[in-house]
Amino acid sequence: MSSVADQLSSVLQKTARVIELCNALQEENDLLKQENQSTKAALQTAQNKSLELDEKLRVLKLAKSIEGTSEKTLDIKQKINDFVREIDKCVVLLKK
Repeated sequence: MSSVADQLSSVLQKTARVIELCNALQEENDLLKQENQSTKAALQTAQNKSLELDEKLRVLKLAKSIEGTSEKTLDIKQKINDFVREIDKCVVLLKK
């Protein structure tokens, strides 16, 4: 009879250990999910920043292609800069 009691005790101990391991793995899984969410948010922010910088680069290349010192060229460059500032303001408002 003692053997059955020993076996039952062993099964109970192993079951308790499995439950502890399961809880630990669940906690680790929750932490990894949070880290994954955080990484996704950082990636999205970086992608948005990259798109914004690409657009600024495109505008700067356009402005650079309109090289010159004439008053009309300076006026065009000023308008382009105004458009870029307005776009930046819109982007900031969209992020809020």
